[in-house]
Amino acid sequence: MDFPYTNILKKVYINRHNIEQDVENVLKCNQIKSAENVSAWLLNAVKLIDLTTLSGDDTRSNVRRLCIKAANPLPLSIFKGLGFTPESNISPIHTAAVCVYPTRVKDAVETIKQMGLEHQLQVASVATGFPAGLYPLETRLQEIKYAVDQGATEIDIVIDRSLVLTGQWDKVYEEVMQMHKMCGEAHMKVILGVGELGTLSNVYKASMVSMFAGADFIKTSTGKEAVNATLPVGLVMCRAIKDYYNLTGRTVGLKPAGGIKSPQDAINWQILVSSELGKEWLTPKLFRFGASSLLDSIQQHLQEYVWQQE
Repeated sequence: MDFPYTNILKKVYINRHNIEQDVENVLKCNQIKSAENVSAWLLNAVKLIDLTTLSGDDTRSNVRRLCIKAANPLPLSIFKGLGFTPESNISPIHTAAVCVYPTRVKDAVETIKQMGLEHQLQVASVATGFPAGLYPLETRLQEIKYAVDQGATEIDIVIDRSLVLTGQWDKVYEEVMQMHKMCGEAHMKVILGVGELGTLSNVYKASMVSMFAGADFIKTSTGKEAVNATLPVGLVMCRAIKDYYNLTGRTVGLKPAGGIKSPQDAINWQILVSSELGKEWLTPKLFRFGASSLLDSIQQHLQEYVWQQE
Protein backbone atom coordinates (compact mmCIF):
# COMPACT_ATOMS: atom_id res chain seq x y z
CA MET A 1 0.00 0.00 0.00
CA ASP A 2 1.34 3.40 -0.98
CA PHE A 3 1.96 6.04 1.67
CA PRO A 4 -0.69 8.67 0.81
CA TYR A 5 1.18 11.71 2.13
CA THR A 6 4.47 11.56 0.22
CA ASN A 7 4.37 15.34 -0.32
CA ILE A 8 5.09 15.74 3.42
CA LEU A 9 8.26 13.66 3.15
CA LYS A 10 9.59 15.56 0.15
CA LYS A 11 9.76 18.84 2.05
CA VAL A 12 11.79 17.59 5.01
CA TYR A 13 15.23 18.98 5.75
CA ILE A 14 16.51 19.25 9.32
CA ASN A 15 19.72 21.01 10.33
CA ARG A 16 21.31 19.22 13.28
CA HIS A 17 23.15 22.31 14.54
CA ASN A 18 19.91 24.31 14.68
CA ILE A 19 18.13 21.51 16.53
CA GLU A 20 20.94 21.23 19.08
CA GLN A 21 20.83 24.99 19.60
CA ASP A 22 17.06 24.88 20.09
CA VAL A 23 17.43 22.18 22.75
CA GLU A 24 20.07 24.23 24.55
CA ASN A 25 17.80 27.28 24.52
CA VAL A 26 14.80 25.34 25.86
CA LEU A 27 16.79 23.98 28.80
CA LYS A 28 18.41 27.36 29.53
CA CYS A 29 15.05 29.13 29.61
CA ASN A 30 13.38 26.54 31.84
CA GLN A 31 15.86 25.86 34.62
CA ILE A 32 14.41 24.43 37.83
CA LYS A 33 16.17 25.90 40.84
CA SER A 34 13.96 24.92 43.78
CA ALA A 35 14.74 21.53 45.34
CA GLU A 36 11.04 21.16 46.13
CA ASN A 37 10.15 21.65 42.47
CA VAL A 38 12.81 19.14 41.46
CA SER A 39 11.16 16.57 43.73
CA ALA A 40 7.76 17.25 42.13
CA TRP A 41 9.18 16.73 38.64
CA LEU A 42 10.87 13.50 39.74
CA LEU A 43 7.69 12.11 41.32
CA ASN A 44 5.91 12.79 38.05
CA ALA A 45 8.73 11.02 36.18
CA VAL A 46 8.13 7.89 38.28
CA LYS A 47 4.52 7.81 37.07
CA LEU A 48 5.76 7.95 33.46
CA ILE A 49 8.17 5.00 33.61
CA ASP A 50 7.69 1.76 31.70
CA LEU A 51 9.74 -0.33 34.13
CA THR A 52 11.61 -2.71 31.89
CA THR A 53 13.42 -6.02 31.91
CA LEU A 54 14.61 -7.33 28.55
CA SER A 55 17.42 -9.67 29.53
CA GLY A 56 18.19 -13.10 28.20
CA ASP A 57 17.98 -14.56 31.71
CA ASP A 58 14.53 -13.18 32.59
CA THR A 59 12.52 -15.63 34.67
CA ARG A 60 9.05 -15.71 36.24
CA SER A 61 10.49 -14.61 39.59
CA ASN A 62 12.39 -11.70 37.98
CA VAL A 63 9.21 -10.47 36.35
CA ARG A 64 7.21 -10.82 39.57
CA ARG A 65 9.78 -8.67 41.39
CA LEU A 66 9.61 -6.13 38.57
CA CYS A 67 5.81 -5.89 38.89
CA ILE A 68 5.97 -5.51 42.66
CA LYS A 69 8.55 -2.75 42.21
CA ALA A 70 6.34 -1.04 39.63
CA ALA A 71 3.41 -1.12 42.06
CA ASN A 72 5.56 0.16 44.94
CA PRO A 73 8.20 2.24 43.18
CA LEU A 74 9.44 4.20 46.22
CA PRO A 75 9.67 3.46 49.96
CA LEU A 76 6.78 4.86 51.97
CA SER A 77 9.31 6.79 54.07
CA ILE A 78 10.06 8.98 51.04
CA PHE A 79 6.39 9.81 50.51
CA LYS A 80 5.98 10.65 54.20
CA GLY A 81 9.10 12.81 54.08
CA LEU A 82 7.62 14.67 51.10
CA GLY A 83 4.37 15.34 52.95
CA PHE A 84 2.21 12.48 51.65
CA THR A 85 0.04 10.43 54.00
CA PRO A 86 -0.11 6.99 52.31
CA GLU A 87 -2.95 4.64 53.24
CA SER A 88 -1.47 1.78 55.32
CA ASN A 89 1.22 0.15 53.17
CA ILE A 90 -0.18 1.16 49.78
CA SER A 91 2.02 3.33 47.56
CA PRO A 92 0.24 6.53 46.45
CA ILE A 93 1.75 6.22 42.95
CA HIS A 94 2.91 3.48 40.62
CA THR A 95 4.80 3.37 37.34
CA ALA A 96 2.87 3.52 34.07
CA ALA A 97 3.67 -0.01 32.95
CA VAL A 98 6.03 -2.92 33.03
CA CYS A 99 7.68 -3.96 29.76
CA VAL A 100 8.80 -7.54 29.12
CA TYR A 101 9.39 -10.10 26.38
CA PRO A 102 6.28 -11.87 24.97
CA THR A 103 7.01 -15.11 26.81
CA ARG A 104 6.99 -13.26 30.14
CA VAL A 105 3.72 -11.37 29.56
CA LYS A 106 1.60 -14.01 31.30
CA ASP A 107 3.80 -13.81 34.40
CA ALA A 108 3.36 -10.03 34.53
CA VAL A 109 -0.40 -10.17 33.94
CA GLU A 110 -0.92 -12.74 36.71
CA THR A 111 1.19 -10.81 39.22
CA ILE A 112 -0.55 -7.50 38.51
CA LYS A 113 -3.98 -9.12 38.84
CA GLN A 114 -2.98 -10.60 42.19
CA MET A 115 -2.15 -7.07 43.36
CA GLY A 116 -5.49 -5.74 42.08
CA LEU A 117 -3.83 -3.27 39.70
CA GLU A 118 -4.92 -4.72 36.35
CA HIS A 119 -6.83 -1.54 35.44
CA GLN A 120 -4.01 0.79 36.48
CA LEU A 121 -0.65 -0.81 35.72
CA GLN A 122 -0.22 -1.66 32.04
CA VAL A 123 1.65 -4.67 30.67
CA ALA A 124 3.74 -3.81 27.63
CA SER A 125 5.50 -6.36 25.47
CA VAL A 126 8.18 -5.87 22.86
CA ALA A 127 7.46 -7.73 19.65
CA THR A 128 8.15 -7.97 15.89
CA GLY A 129 11.65 -9.41 16.08
CA PHE A 130 12.94 -7.07 18.77
CA PRO A 131 15.46 -5.46 18.63
CA ALA A 132 16.41 -5.63 14.93
CA GLY A 133 13.04 -6.26 13.29
CA LEU A 134 14.72 -8.33 10.57
CA TYR A 135 12.31 -11.26 10.57
CA PRO A 136 9.67 -12.11 7.94
CA LEU A 137 6.58 -9.93 8.36
CA GLU A 138 4.32 -12.92 9.03
CA THR A 139 6.57 -14.00 11.91
CA ARG A 140 6.52 -10.50 13.36
CA LEU A 141 2.73 -10.31 13.13
CA GLN A 142 2.33 -13.65 14.85
CA GLU A 143 4.55 -12.43 17.67
CA ILE A 144 2.19 -9.50 18.22
CA LYS A 145 -0.78 -11.86 18.27
CA TYR A 146 0.93 -14.09 20.82
CA ALA A 147 1.71 -11.17 23.15
CA VAL A 148 -1.84 -9.81 22.91
CA ASP A 149 -3.31 -13.28 23.52
CA GLN A 150 -1.14 -13.55 26.64
CA GLY A 151 -2.70 -10.35 27.97
CA ALA A 152 -0.42 -7.50 26.88
CA THR A 153 -2.25 -4.17 26.79
CA GLU A 154 0.56 -2.37 24.96
CA ILE A 155 2.87 -3.59 22.20
CA ASP A 156 6.25 -1.99 21.50
CA ILE A 157 6.96 -2.91 17.88
CA VAL A 158 10.16 -2.24 15.93
CA ILE A 159 10.36 -1.07 12.35
CA ASP A 160 12.76 -2.54 9.82
CA ARG A 161 15.38 0.23 9.76
CA SER A 162 16.75 -0.97 6.41
CA LEU A 163 13.51 0.21 4.79
CA VAL A 164 14.11 3.73 6.14
CA LEU A 165 17.74 3.78 5.02
CA THR A 166 16.70 2.78 1.48
CA GLY A 167 13.75 5.17 1.34
CA GLN A 168 11.06 2.48 1.12
CA TRP A 169 8.41 4.57 2.90
CA ASP A 170 5.48 2.77 1.28
CA LYS A 171 6.67 -0.50 2.73
CA VAL A 172 7.28 1.01 6.18
CA TYR A 173 3.73 2.36 6.07
CA GLU A 174 2.23 -0.95 4.96
CA GLU A 175 4.08 -3.02 7.57
CA VAL A 176 3.23 -0.70 10.46
CA MET A 177 -0.41 -0.63 9.36
CA GLN A 178 -0.55 -4.43 9.45
CA MET A 179 1.10 -4.45 12.87
CA HIS A 180 -1.43 -1.92 14.12
CA LYS A 181 -4.28 -4.10 12.91
CA MET A 182 -2.78 -7.12 14.69
CA CYS A 183 -2.52 -5.14 17.96
CA GLY A 184 -6.30 -4.87 18.14
CA GLU A 185 -7.26 -3.02 21.32
CA ALA A 186 -3.67 -2.95 22.59
CA HIS A 187 -1.87 0.38 22.20
CA MET A 188 0.98 0.30 19.70
CA LYS A 189 4.29 2.01 20.39
CA VAL A 190 6.50 2.17 17.30
CA ILE A 191 10.24 1.93 18.03
CA LEU A 192 12.16 3.84 15.37
CA GLY A 193 15.70 2.82 16.35
CA VAL A 194 16.86 6.43 15.90
CA GLY A 195 20.54 5.60 16.38
CA GLU A 196 20.42 3.54 13.19
CA LEU A 197 18.40 5.89 10.95
CA GLY A 198 21.33 7.98 9.73
CA THR A 199 19.85 11.50 9.78
CA LEU A 200 17.41 13.62 11.77
CA SER A 201 15.40 14.01 8.56
CA ASN A 202 14.92 10.24 8.52
CA VAL A 203 13.83 10.39 12.17
CA TYR A 204 11.15 12.93 11.27
CA LYS A 205 9.99 10.98 8.23
CA ALA A 206 9.86 7.67 10.10
CA SER A 207 7.88 9.39 12.85
CA MET A 208 5.32 10.78 10.42
CA VAL A 209 4.90 7.53 8.47
CA SER A 210 4.47 5.56 11.70
CA MET A 211 1.84 7.96 13.04
CA PHE A 212 -0.16 7.93 9.83
CA ALA A 213 0.02 4.11 9.98
CA GLY A 214 -1.64 4.12 13.41
CA ALA A 215 1.06 4.53 16.06
CA ASP A 216 -0.30 5.48 19.49
CA PHE A 217 3.26 6.33 20.59
CA ILE A 218 6.51 6.83 18.75
CA LYS A 219 9.52 5.55 20.66
CA THR A 220 13.15 6.47 20.14
CA SER A 221 15.06 3.25 20.65
CA THR A 222 15.23 -0.36 21.70
CA GLY A 223 17.96 0.40 24.22
CA LYS A 224 20.21 -2.01 22.32
CA GLU A 225 21.63 0.46 19.80
CA ALA A 226 24.99 2.20 20.19
CA VAL A 227 23.14 5.55 20.31
CA ASN A 228 19.73 5.68 21.96
CA ALA A 229 17.51 8.53 23.20
CA THR A 230 19.03 12.01 22.86
CA LEU A 231 17.32 15.36 23.37
CA PRO A 232 17.90 16.60 19.79
CA VAL A 233 16.20 13.47 18.45
CA GLY A 234 13.44 14.01 21.01
CA LEU A 235 12.87 17.55 19.78
CA VAL A 236 12.57 16.34 16.17
CA MET A 237 10.04 13.69 17.23
CA CYS A 238 8.09 16.26 19.27
CA ARG A 239 7.86 18.52 16.24
CA ALA A 240 6.67 15.61 14.11
CA ILE A 241 3.99 14.87 16.73
CA LYS A 242 2.93 18.53 16.70
CA ASP A 243 2.82 18.65 12.89
CA TYR A 244 0.83 15.42 12.79
CA TYR A 245 -1.63 16.77 15.35
CA ASN A 246 -2.09 19.96 13.33
CA LEU A 247 -2.82 17.86 10.23
CA THR A 248 -5.14 15.29 11.79
CA GLY A 249 -6.26 16.42 15.25
CA ARG A 250 -5.05 13.11 16.73
CA THR A 251 -2.68 13.09 19.69
CA VAL A 252 0.27 10.68 19.67
CA GLY A 253 2.57 9.97 22.59
CA LEU A 254 6.35 9.99 22.88
CA LYS A 255 8.53 7.38 24.58
CA PRO A 256 12.27 8.03 24.88
CA ALA A 257 14.13 4.84 25.81
CA GLY A 258 17.74 3.82 26.28
CA GLY A 259 20.40 5.78 28.14
CA ILE A 260 17.99 7.75 30.37
CA LYS A 261 19.50 7.07 33.78
CA SER A 262 19.84 10.20 35.90
CA PRO A 263 17.27 12.42 37.63
CA GLN A 264 18.47 15.31 35.49
CA ASP A 265 17.79 13.27 32.34
CA ALA A 266 14.21 12.72 33.51
CA ILE A 267 13.72 16.42 34.22
CA ASN A 268 15.29 17.58 30.94
CA TRP A 269 13.03 15.30 28.91
CA GLN A 270 9.93 16.54 30.71
CA ILE A 271 10.98 20.16 30.17
CA LEU A 272 11.53 19.50 26.47
CA VAL A 273 8.16 17.81 25.99
CA SER A 274 6.30 20.38 28.07
CA SER A 275 7.89 23.28 26.17
CA GLU A 276 7.29 21.80 22.72
CA LEU A 277 3.95 20.00 23.13
CA GLY A 278 2.44 21.37 26.32
CA LYS A 279 2.06 20.20 29.90
CA GLU A 280 -0.91 18.04 28.91
CA TRP A 281 1.61 15.64 27.34
CA LEU A 282 3.24 14.93 30.71
CA THR A 283 0.87 12.10 31.61
CA PRO A 284 1.18 8.33 31.08
CA LYS A 285 -1.33 8.57 28.22
CA LEU A 286 1.08 10.64 26.13
CA PHE A 287 4.58 10.31 27.55
CA ARG A 288 6.65 7.42 28.86
CA PHE A 289 10.22 6.67 29.82
CA GLY A 290 11.57 3.29 28.77
CA ALA A 291 13.98 2.58 31.61
CA SER A 292 15.34 -0.02 33.98
CA SER A 293 17.79 1.94 36.18
CA LEU A 294 16.17 5.41 36.17
CA LEU A 295 13.86 4.56 39.06
CA ASP A 296 16.76 3.63 41.33
CA SER A 297 18.49 6.95 40.57
CA ILE A 298 15.34 8.92 41.31
CA GLN A 299 14.84 7.03 44.57
CA GLN A 300 18.36 7.84 45.69
CA HIS A 301 17.93 11.53 44.88
CA LEU A 302 14.60 11.80 46.70
CA GLN A 303 15.93 9.89 49.70
CA GLU A 304 18.82 12.32 50.04
CA TYR A 305 16.42 15.25 49.78
CA VAL A 306 14.20 13.83 52.54
CA TRP A 307 17.20 13.27 54.81
CA GLN A 308 18.25 16.87 54.32
CA GLN A 309 14.83 18.05 55.48
CA GLU A 310 14.96 16.08 58.73
